[in-house]
Amino acid sequence: MHVPDGFINAPVSAAAGVVAAGAVAAGLRGARRELDERTAPLAGLVAAFIFAVQMLNFPVAAGTSGHLLGGALAAILVGPWTGVLCIAVVLLMQGILFADGGLTALGVNITVMGVVTVVVAYALFRGLVLVLPRTRRSVTVASFAAALASVPAAAAVFTLVYAIGGTTDVPVSKVLTAMVGVHVLIGVGEAVITMLTVGAVVAVRPDLVYGARGLTAPLKLRVDGELVDAAPAAAPAAGGSPRKLWIGGVVTALLLAGFVSFYASASPDGLEKVAADQGIDKNVEEHAAADSPLADYGVKGIEAPRLSGGLAGAIGVGATLAVGTGAFWVVRRRKTAALEA
Repeated sequence: MHVPDGFINAPVSAAAGVVAAGAVAAGLRGARRELDERTAPLAGLVAAFIFAVQMLNFPVAAGTSGHLLGGALAAILVGPWTGVLCIAVVLLMQGILFADGGLTALGVNITVMGVVTVVVAYALFRGLVLVLPRTRRSVTVASFAAALASVPAAAAVFTLVYAIGGTTDVPVSKVLTAMVGVHVLIGVGEAVITMLTVGAVVAVRPDLVYGARGLTAPLKLRVDGELVDAAPAAAPAAGGSPRKLWIGGVVTALLLAGFVSFYASASPDGLEKVAADQGIDKNVEEHAAADSPLADYGVKGIEAPRLSGGLAGAIGVGATLAVGTGAFWVVRRRKTAALEA
């Protein structure tokens, strides 16, 4: 759902940029409460993983594909404030390095793909975990529903932005129907990916999943005919270093971006398909980074498509990991400095 330059006029793009900048600023403050010495490096990993999975377009209908937006996944794994920052880092790397998503439309993309998805997903997620049994399974079930709802919500907000500042005269009702319709289907894929990823992390390190904190029901023992809470067992994994999870996540992201992405669907994604069908792409502009050596997720000068795309994906994962991890460490250090002051 990367909005290119030219879909939205300059005043509305600028206003969306102000909204996005405010959201990022709020995220930087809020992330200080969410990150600690163990989760700060994982936030960078989440950004890199989302970058990798976004390269894996999956078919949703004839001639249409979809990809992960990632707001729900980021919010559940590392918290909503940090989640907004994760998506912002991914979109920044995609726009600057790969000419994916317009630079003047960066504010629109952060608002739609980052802020809206995180807010909708995490609000629904928290509401569900409050009413569901306090178990790890409830976390995965809630993550599915939250991710599913976040995608058509983002599509609806894009339509609202288009209604205010669209550069073509296509009826808004047509855009809304087409956008929400196809993104409901994409939301199913988003929900499955989010549920599987959250479930996998919860299974091995539930203490590192922000949305799972305090939700696991304690082990019960029957003593003299009554059920009582068992004393918590000493679990090295629960309080130890997240290094194994970090290494495994990096390797997985590199494999997805560097190898599996070659087999992704080549069909246009939901927004591209709707734009072409409805004619809202008439005024699309050439990307400012079109001459980037990594534009269109390939390394210029390398003729072999598999090698070119795989190397570009690996570079993207590395760059996103480095920028994300660096940013989150700075946030974490500021929190430490504030506490020591």
